Amino acid sequence: MLVTGARGQLGSDFCKLLEKHSYLVTPTDVGELDITSLAAVKEAVCGAGFFAVINCAAYNEVDRAESEEQAALCLNALGPRNLALACEEAGVALMHFSTDFVFDGNKGAPYTIADRPAPLSAYGRSKLLGEDFCRQFCRRLYLVRLSWVFGVAGKVNFPRKVLSWASARPIIRVVDDQISRPAYTADLVPVLMKLLESGAFGLYHLANEGVCSRYQWAGHVVASAGLKTEVQPARTGDFSEAARRPPYSALDLYPLNEMFGSLPPWQEATDRFLVEIGVRS
Repeated sequence: MLVTGARGQLGSDFCKLLEKHSYLVTPTDVGELDITSLAAVKEAVCGAGFFAVINCAAYNEVDRAESEEQAALCLNALGPRNLALACEEAGVALMHFSTDFVFDGNKGAPYTIADRPAPLSAYGRSKLLGEDFCRQFCRRLYLVRLSWVFGVAGKVNFPRKVLSWASARPIIRVVDDQISRPAYTADLVPVLMKLLESGAFGLYHLANEGVCSRYQWAGHVVASAGLKTEVQPARTGDFSEAARRPPYSALDLYPLNEMFGSLPPWQEATDRFLVEIGVRS
């Protein structure tokens, strides 16, 4: 297996599980494989005998992408295009990850794999173009949309942000009009590995069970960590953010939940994450 973005929160957990199951893993990250270079990608993939390439590399700075759209397109669209071209040439499967931010959030119900994307932000547009390139150029493709991803290796994710805010202030305000599903990488990777071994190529949605607002998630993090900080609800319009966020971007998890079973609820996943990072026992 070749894993890009191997030091990120998803890539790190993926590499650990693959190695535990005796796969020979080639982990790469920034400075080791430039996925924006087609020549570099072809050199790494073609002729190497990989079973699959797992692309965990991404540009995830949602607000910064509004002023750095070319950088987002380079990593989120051209990089996946290069991997798709190389995998197709080598006859290798590609697993690529996208996001709930490809939707505008106006449906008012969970988005299925049949719903048409309509991104609101430069980040969302870059991820959608990456999806399109992968579908266009690679037939052996697992395309998996994730939402609100968090993992132990992530230095910046929402639960860590909440802990940082709560440790510095007696009151924090968190938006209650952005709603989706948290997705804990430790829960994602066993299902992703089963999918990778199934040969069932296609488009999928994956996240933990349950839907919540950012405010509800923050309240659970604070309470579970045993902090006394008061969490107050706020509206997205109360903050000045460069990128527009979808108000309701929860993903419908069919058919992965039918194939491999549902993931644990987001509350339980958050609690285990806090244990893993040493915040609660």
